[in-house]
Amino acid sequence: MKNILLGVTGSIAAYKSPELVRQLRAHGFSIKVVLTESAKEFVTETTLQAVSLNPVRSNLWDKEAEAVMNHIELARWADYILIAPTTANFMAKIARGSADDLLTTLCLATKAKIVISPAMNHVMWGNSAVQENRNILLNRGIVIIDPETGDQACGETGIGRMPEPEFIVAFLINKVMNIDRPLTGKKVLITAGPTRESIDPIRYITNRSSGKMGYALASEFRAAGADVHLVSGPTNLPKPEHMALTYIETADDMLKAVHKNINDVDIFVAAAAVADYRPVVIHKNKIKKMKNDLIIELVKSEDVLSSVSKLEIAPFTVGFAAETHRLKEYALKKLNDKSLNMIIANKVGPDHGFDQDDNAVHVFWGASGKIFKKMPKKILAKKLVLLITEKFQIKFEQKKTNPSNITSIR
Repeated sequence: MKNILLGVTGSIAAYKSPELVRQLRAHGFSIKVVLTESAKEFVTETTLQAVSLNPVRSNLWDKEAEAVMNHIELARWADYILIAPTTANFMAKIARGSADDLLTTLCLATKAKIVISPAMNHVMWGNSAVQENRNILLNRGIVIIDPETGDQACGETGIGRMPEPEFIVAFLINKVMNIDRPLTGKKVLITAGPTRESIDPIRYITNRSSGKMGYALASEFRAAGADVHLVSGPTNLPKPEHMALTYIETADDMLKAVHKNINDVDIFVAAAAVADYRPVVIHKNKIKKMKNDLIIELVKSEDVLSSVSKLEIAPFTVGFAAETHRLKEYALKKLNDKSLNMIIANKVGPDHGFDQDDNAVHVFWGASGKIFKKMPKKILAKKLVLLITEKFQIKFEQKKTNPSNITSIR
């Protein structure tokens, strides 16, 4: 496990810092946070302590901490120092070797790799003084994650936005740490969220899926180097970055989107909760309340997962099973009946499964299985991607070794 000291300076982009901490922790890093005085105008120590699970420091002259020279201990503890966001003022301070607060002192007292993510108004970023400081820092070996172009808090548009936490984490892992990306060059197609089957223009049949598990898996596959395409039903989740995205509504939409994009896919993960049934008739106008009961006739939807797993040349296919009881029995039956490589089963109910930030799953492949106890879905997604990657690579190697006996990598 790597230790990352996150420095937060006084930029409006500091509102992204708690999410950055969450994502770093989801990748298994241990995080401690140091705030500048200006940063405390935008984000609180309480918030960052809650998400980092460590005390937050901001004062170089904290008598209790400095009684044991805590700033030196922090400087030695860190494997990496990430400063995000980094203001123009802070860039100038470390460029000239200032040590007038805790964070600048740590930058001078550490042997850890320093990475900064500047965030400021686009005119400030283009100022020659800022660019000179940027070059000074680069020449000293400090890594700079250059800002992105976009709308800014001041109402103007230009280069100066701090990238989203997901991008910063991926940059840190892939460009700075050079952590292995085992799925580089591989294509992953993943479905997420619920579907909606219309009854009339107002009403529809759906389920409780939030899409959180599927979105977390998509991000982890991307972090592992894969070229990811996410097919998503209706959710309230933010649009994931650095991957192709297709939004759908119905089970039929999902089927068409999957098969439109299934060519050359190496791994298919069906994390979506696709409606098993849909109304035979979709009324053009709102159904008015009647004195008698209303009967809605349903017809079975085509099975998206089976339609992929039974292709002549199928990708490594992973299904999901959400069950209220007899979890293992139903999961194994689905694994075999649908010719899957792997199935991820979770129990659903009032306090687990759908609509939750945490999840616990049983994973089965062939005659083997593994249990993952309840944990945040983002952390669970990382563990599942590692497992899927391991089993996929075994099948892939089998195909290369004995291609005459294997028509697909299932």
